Amino acid sequence: MSGGEFALIERYFSTLTAARDDVLLGVGDDCALLRPPSGQALAVSIDTLVEGRHFSPGIDPAALGHKALAVGLSDLAAMGAEPAWCTLALTLPRVEHAWLAGFAEGLAALAGRYRVGLVGGDTTKGPRSVSIQVHGFVPPAQALRRAGARPGDLVYVTGTLGAAGLALLVRQGLFVAPEHLPELFGRLDRPEPRVAAGLAVRGLVSAAIDVSDGLAADLGHVCAASGVGATLYLDQLPCGPGVRAYIDETGDWHLPLGAGDDYELCLCVPPDRQGEFEAIAAGWRHRATWVGTVEQAPGVRVLGPDGAGVVVDAGGFDHFADEA
Repeated sequence: MSGGEFALIERYFSTLTAARDDVLLGVGDDCALLRPPSGQALAVSIDTLVEGRHFSPGIDPAALGHKALAVGLSDLAAMGAEPAWCTLALTLPRVEHAWLAGFAEGLAALAGRYRVGLVGGDTTKGPRSVSIQVHGFVPPAQALRRAGARPGDLVYVTGTLGAAGLALLVRQGLFVAPEHLPELFGRLDRPEPRVAAGLAVRGLVSAAIDVSDGLAADLGHVCAASGVGATLYLDQLPCGPGVRAYIDETGDWHLPLGAGDDYELCLCVPPDRQGEFEAIAAGWRHRATWVGTVEQAPGVRVLGPDGAGVVVDAGGFDHFADEA
């Protein structure tokens, strides 16, 4: 293929602009021209995935296209924002047409499900990395925030925890029974952003965050922003069969508490809204599970089934921790 960068964009990404009335000018010009709806706040988030750090060199490119967008959509879900647009910055060591076709296919499939229009971006040559910025809309008064949790609120999480972390251990050499592998690798490579759940609880929950760094760490961010603390209960943590088997064998609870990459939602629910919340959550394909309680005393505490405290490293992943 001739034409270099611009031909690459035209071939693989020009068709990803969704047919949206709010996109006045999309891919192909110096800037996109966009029309946010009246009365809505614009929610914006950006994530970068780097080869060797966030994904292995041999990952299915379609799965990477899916995940690169999914992690941003998870941020929008945690704000109760409806997805609208995205931009893509793609750095590649060389042009590989089969890889690009797969990546674009995975990105387009997830974007199509949420009517996300690709409205611009950049391509450069260098070590492989993917940056996607997402944009969504939310009524300002209904935006979900980390600040807002109050003592007595009930802590819920959607879905299950720890599967992505266990999948990563398998890729590093850990043996896990083969029947668990499809679920584990599906959760690691193709996480499902809980967009519908975030939209459904606007105006109902007091605080929210997506679980990307581990439940204990991310709940800690909520507590810090809200000026409160919380207690989590190990026997309440929702785990799939693979993670449950791992815990039964090892006694290691790090996966559901701190492994990260789950992209579930952690939601704080006022006790007088519990019935309303659970009625809404009952209609979700994934469950929502009560896992703890917000308290006045700062910090995140974890109690085992016997009521004894459990020591947890709740720091979460930090790219520059070794330079501190």
